[in-house]
Amino acid sequence: MSAFHNLNKVAFSIAIVGLAITSCKKKTEEVIKEVVVTETVNTVIPAFRPKIDYSKLKAKTPYDSLFLDEKGVKTVDSVEGHIRIKMFKALNTYIASVTGKGVKSKLDEAKLKNYFYNWGGVFANPELDGATVNLRGATGASRGDAPIIRAYIEKLFTQISVASDSVNSVASSNKAGRITANNGTSIYLLDSNGVESGQLIVKSLIGALQFDYIANVLMSDSKLNADNHTLVSGKNYTELEHNWDLAYSMLTLNQVYAINATDINSGGESFIGSYTREYGNSAYGNDYLKIHPAFLRGRAAIVNNDIAEVKAQATIIKGIFEKVIARASVGYLKKWKDNVSTDPGAAAHAMGEGLGFIYSLRFCKINGGDDAFSDGILYDLVYSKPNGVWDLSSIEATTASNKIIAKFGL
Repeated sequence: MSAFHNLNKVAFSIAIVGLAITSCKKKTEEVIKEVVVTETVNTVIPAFRPKIDYSKLKAKTPYDSLFLDEKGVKTVDSVEGHIRIKMFKALNTYIASVTGKGVKSKLDEAKLKNYFYNWGGVFANPELDGATVNLRGATGASRGDAPIIRAYIEKLFTQISVASDSVNSVASSNKAGRITANNGTSIYLLDSNGVESGQLIVKSLIGALQFDYIANVLMSDSKLNADNHTLVSGKNYTELEHNWDLAYSMLTLNQVYAINATDINSGGESFIGSYTREYGNSAYGNDYLKIHPAFLRGRAAIVNNDIAEVKAQATIIKGIFEKVIARASVGYLKKWKDNVSTDPGAAAHAMGEGLGFIYSLRFCKINGGDDAFSDGILYDLVYSKPNGVWDLSSIEATTASNKIIAKFGL
């Protein structure tokens, strides 16, 4: 065979290989282009569950009735939130045990802390004593200085325990003891500053524990941007579904919030749920009737993966709660002014509640509440005075009210 023929054969082979390489290169480029196009088109992740028609939501639709998995099993888990409400109630009951007629025993500071930490089987209830959660862990949980908030609550435990040394004595200026309202049956324990520490504790926890955990933890941007497309390991709900459900279960033990409430009756609701009814009734545009529908619509929006709507409903809920805390602060200052000259016992009780709500204003972020605002008012009302509330004037109480009204647009 000639060298020319061999050369042509080699050239032909090279040409074939070159053609194959060129063909492969084109196909590879086409595949790459197809992959890029496919990834660009599929950027929207579909909802994890079949959508819920918002029109199915009614004012008294039970919270968990529409939120089911593909097998018809409820996806709502209310256990943790309900446990914390029950723990809060138990603490409140123990604090209230120091009041009432007859000889009373001192409040045990260690026992108060046991309620807070869930230590020592203090609840005498297997559901609560065996729980892995407590009140302390959710108190001030949105804040980097949560230990300071928790230390404040524990300081109040010390204060009420010390005041309870005088539980069977009569309170007077600079002297702890009991004070009785004009009705003869309502009795309150005051510390040496004239403050009903029990009410200060409970109303401070409404803000630091209940409201802060619902609004500033579970309804924060980070929690509302949580995973909504995979189930939490071993559960039948997504992380976002559970965040919202936990918020609702921290509000009420009922499947329909305020179902039995009226303008003049809380209908069995407690803590922030009760005060939302009181300071959100018809005199305030029936704000309390907007809470359950907002929770329902927000949860349905989660199912629909409509995150903008979820956040819109969260803003409605948080805004109402903030107004309620501010209205309660002003309302109890007014009750103090209305009674201070004629019914000192009723006045003292109102002031204790008001001071707790004023402390809670620091958690009301939508309206710019902060520590400086709350602490400044508390200082002016109580802690700037040698004898605390005993030295307070109606003019000073009005000044405090006006500051709250201006800040919260009441």
